Amino acid sequence: MEEAKTDLSWIHKKSTEIWDFLTSEELWDFILVASLKIIAIVITSYLVVFIGKKFIAKVFLLRIRSPLNHSERRQKTILKLLQSVLSYLVYFSAIMGILSSLHIQVAGLLAGAGIAGLAIGFGAQSLVKDVITGFFIIFEDQFGIGDYIRVNAAEGTVVEIGLRTTKIKGVTGEQFIIPNGAITDVTNFSINNSKAMIDLQVAFDADIEKAEKVINQYLSTLPEVHPELVSPPTFLGVQNITGTEVTIRIMAETLPLQQYAVARTIRRDVKDLLEKNGIPIPYPKMMLYDRVMGREVEGGE
Repeated sequence: MEEAKTDLSWIHKKSTEIWDFLTSEELWDFILVASLKIIAIVITSYLVVFIGKKFIAKVFLLRIRSPLNHSERRQKTILKLLQSVLSYLVYFSAIMGILSSLHIQVAGLLAGAGIAGLAIGFGAQSLVKDVITGFFIIFEDQFGIGDYIRVNAAEGTVVEIGLRTTKIKGVTGEQFIIPNGAITDVTNFSINNSKAMIDLQVAFDADIEKAEKVINQYLSTLPEVHPELVSPPTFLGVQNITGTEVTIRIMAETLPLQQYAVARTIRRDVKDLLEKNGIPIPYPKMMLYDRVMGREVEGGE
């Protein structure tokens, strides 16, 4: 019985202490002051990031005067990187300020983080590799924002380059997020001019000289219609010969990534051009043997 009274007395005492603590002026003064500090830190951090990003974008916008070129591409890449670094620094400082407002010893946390960092250093090798690789990608200007590249199994347009990851938007809308450390082989399609190799087939008995003359006349008019062409396309001649057809090849040099549209236009126009000039296009044929008449009859497809 005495033990039960003792337990009840202890519970009553602790409950009273907790209630007094929760209703004390010191606690609510601390909560009010800390809340105001945290709100001020959050608002200030947001404004600093917002204004800082606008300022950085304004500075780089003043330097970009010409149409898209290699220099502008590099500046856009550095612009995105600087904005990301600004966000990281400001928000990290905000977190430290919030912890200090809550009377949490930041110095002790940082010291503990240093010790923990040594403990997990081997596990963070991939992160370090990502950051170092990202730095060299930007420093060496291997690719930039807006470039069309192929990285490993991903292919598309670069939308963001960070120190840790690179984001690529695929041709069908998917987004690839690739750690920079995993980037080994990069194919950049946006640096140099592109070339389109256009193969067309004409019948085996077609007049190749006539076809060449007609096609060359057409190709010489294309630069006036298609400004994406670097020079007039070239008729390279006969590429291959089979039993029923002759393959002719046309080469067109265009601005980066413009070769596909130009190739489609040339294929369509040359097909119509050959038909108008009576140059036959190959089609499948088969021979039928009439046993009754004892003769061969040529059939269509």
